Parts: sequence; structure tokens; C-alpha cells
Amino acid sequence: MLKFGDGAPYGTRTRVFAVRGTEIGSSAFIHVPAIIETSAKIVAYVRPCSCSFAMAYWTFIGHKDFTAVARTVQDAKLATREARRKLAIRGKPYFRLLDNGLHLGYRKGKTGGVWLLRQYVGNEAYKFVPIGPTDDNVDADGKVFFDFAQAQKKARELFARRKREEAGLPTEAGPYTVRACLDEYLKWMEGARKSAPDARYRAEALILPVLGGKACADLTAADIEKWRDATAKAPARLRTRRGEKQKFSEQGRDDEAIRRRRASTNRTLTILKAALNRAWRASKIAADDAWRRVEPFEEADAARIRYLTIDEAKRLINAADSDFRLLVRAALATGCRYGELCALKVSDFNPDTGTLHIRTSKSGKGRHVVLAKEGAALFASTAAGRPGDEPMLTKANGSPWLASHQARPMRETCARARIGPPANFHCLRHTYASHTIMNAAPKMKEGGKGQEISAVGPILLVVAKNLGHADTRMVEKHYGHMAPSFIADAIRAAAPRFDVVEPGPIAPFGRAKGSSDG
Repeated sequence: MLKFGDGAPYGTRTRVFAVRGTEIGSSAFIHVPAIIETSAKIVAYVRPCSCSFAMAYWTFIGHKDFTAVARTVQDAKLATREARRKLAIRGKPYFRLLDNGLHLGYRKGKTGGVWLLRQYVGNEAYKFVPIGPTDDNVDADGKVFFDFAQAQKKARELFARRKREEAGLPTEAGPYTVRACLDEYLKWMEGARKSAPDARYRAEALILPVLGGKACADLTAADIEKWRDATAKAPARLRTRRGEKQKFSEQGRDDEAIRRRRASTNRTLTILKAALNRAWRASKIAADDAWRRVEPFEEADAARIRYLTIDEAKRLINAADSDFRLLVRAALATGCRYGELCALKVSDFNPDTGTLHIRTSKSGKGRHVVLAKEGAALFASTAAGRPGDEPMLTKANGSPWLASHQARPMRETCARARIGPPANFHCLRHTYASHTIMNAAPKMKEGGKGQEISAVGPILLVVAKNLGHADTRMVEKHYGHMAPSFIADAIRAAAPRFDVVEPGPIAPFGRAKGSSDG
């Protein structure tokens, strides 16, 4: 096994016969400097020999891996601080070629000098990158102040990092790992999706501790399945203060507890697959079959059917404090998420069209929510006489509703309203959608045949658009069971009728005309 040093001179070769008695072959040529590792794990550092027919020089460096370092370029004018003191002060740096397209520069000032990197970028253009101050006045430490050799090493590191960036590879050398893949994906999500914080939490807490150090090229379906199963069996994590030991909830053993853990694992698996797919489409991973063969848990994402009855919703409104009552009424009137309501401005309500403008939703896209008369009246009274740039919904003291501020008032209000078990704020979104769909069923039967057909088709799509979903899949999944007669009514209303009835030889009991018991 041959490992070549980064700084091997181009075109330099030496004939290698043996290393510590291990035969390599009389015709073996290698570039130097190089490392030879024998089957006996004897590692040797091969140096060039001045005579092409003689044995190569070797140096024993031990029974362990060795990484050859780039050779240090010598320059009498720049190598020492004494030599650099003789140089004239000038704005143009003194350059020394380190590698093809890479120069190390020394710019001398009145009180000292600085090192900089010059990289050729094509079309007779160069890019300059500062490295750090020299050791002209202060002893070098390799971190803040650099001598000539340390500046070369730093220049090569920066040069290699930029080359890897240009090639679309991780900035650090080595295999493309799951950690690097997720880091790139999460950076993209932060500018494109509102769900980025949740994705980052799941990645850092559940994916990276197990799979982060794994090279994507070595990732197998078995690795992912093992991680998936272990994650689903682990207890749910509880909110824990920074620096404290992570807390976990008690692990339930009933079917619902198992379903919830599997559903959570499926969502985390989706993040992992999305990151890997994005890297695969960018040609950073050769094949995608490893994770495509891994299936999520079946029947884990069951529909969340908890919603409040009309009576419960009224009790909740009446039991709420004045500022929280307004927030509850807004949720029940729009079906909006808590974060969407918190972000509303007074100008987002349009009294002319009776709509509410949601500027940014969970999907990252805006939408207009159509309001019923009661909802339009609520927002009209709330927005009356107020500047358009004010938050629409605030607390009694004028401060905004922020993340998780709704949790405690919701629990306390449910207790006063005698709603058990206590509902969370998101339940109000389900309440809006469920009652909207159920209320549409009686309206289908009003009017003639054409009105029946027109009512069946768009209702789920209308609700989906108001809720911010791109299509009806989520609505059908979570709320389709609220109106089970929709399918039957649609078929009965739209199926073709041929008005041809031919009597058969046998009449069903109780329906034959003219029949008698005699």
C-alpha cells in the first residue's frame, strides 16, 4: 500500500527494491517522498536516491500510520526574520511559489510584516487571502504569529480548503460524512423552510450522535434500519436546560405510545433521507440505494382526530382571559397555526375581501385565508383604528405572543372550562377544519343535482388551501373521516343513469307487486 506525500516534487521517481526485507519488486517505481506500508505493518518513508540503479533510502517510522507532509520551500530572503529585515519596505508583497497556482507573499511594513496567500483563479486574475502577521517582532506560535514554515503550512491548508469548496466537497479533507451532509442540508433549510429549527434539533439529538461520523459512501440500509429501530424504542426526550443531563419521559408500553414514537422516528427519518437525496443529486454521493431501501414504520402516522365540540369550544372561549380569548377566537375562526397568528400585522386583514394574509407559513409560502362573517367581524373590530404595522394579536400589556407562550394559558383555560384531557393549542386548528368539513355535508343536499356535485368536489381543496396545504392529501388523511358520507353522496350524485330496468324472473321478498299469501 502506497501513500503519497502532498508535497512530492512533480515527475520525481525512484526504484524501490525492498523495505526491511519485504520484497516490493525490482520494477516498482513510485513518486517520492512516499510511504510504504508492508504486510507486516512496517512503515517506511522513502526518499529519492541520486542513483537510479541503487536501492532507495528508507527511514523506519514505526508500526503506525504516517501522513507525509508537504516539503518546506526554502527562500533565503524570506526564511528568517534577519533576512527579512534587509528587504525594503513596500506595498507590493514579496512572493514565493509554493505550488502550481499558489504563492506565499510577504508584505513588509514600517513596524512589521504580514503573510498572505495568492491564488491564481484564471484569466490572469489572482485572489489574495491574509494569513497573519509574521514573527518579525514576536516569536511565532503557529496560531497568531507565523514564521516562514508555518506560513507555508497555513497557506497550503487555505488553498486546499478553497479547492475543495470549488469542487463542492467538504472544506475538511476526508470522506464525505453524514455530518457534513446534514450540515449542508440544514444550512439550506434555514433559508428555505420554517421547519429548519425542528430539523436541526432532530438531527443534532437523534441522527448525528449515531450516524454523524459515518461516511455516506459506506452507509448501508442495515445501518439506517438499526438506527431507525433503536430510535423508535428509545423514550421521548423532554425539554432540558442547557448543561443539564438530558431528561426523558416515561416509556409507555401501550399501542398509542408505540405509535407516537414510531411517528416521531418517521419524521426524523424523512430529514435524514432528504439530506442524503440532496447530496446525491449534487453528485456528492455515488448511489442512493442504501436509504431508498429503508421504509418508514407503517400505520404510524395515524390521523389526529382530537377536536373540540361546539359546546367545548364555547366553554373554552368563555373561560379564557381577555387577551388569550382573542387568540383562541382567531384560531377557531381561521384554522391558522399559533406561529402564523403571532406574526399577523393589522394590515394583513383585508376588510374589502374578508381575507387574512398569512405572509409566511410552515411551507415557506404565503396564502390568503378566507374568513366567514363571524371571523371577518372579529378581525374588523380588532384592527379598527390601529396602524397597519402593529401586531394584530398581543397580550393585555401590549407585548407580543412568542414561542410557547400559549401553552400555560391553554392548560389553565381547559381546566376552568372542564375540558379533559386538556387540549393543546393546535387542537383549535383541528377543530376549525373538522367542523368546516362536517358542516359542508348538509349543504350538499340543498338545491338541485348540479349543486350537489359542485359541493362535493372542492370542499376538501378549499379547506386545504385555507389551512396552507398544497393539495388535499393532508386534509383527507386527518379530516376525511369527519364526513364519511362524502364518497357515497358523490358517487350517487355523479354516477351515470341509464333508466333501463328489466324485470328478472325472481322478485325479492316483500317487493313483488301483486303477490299474495294465498
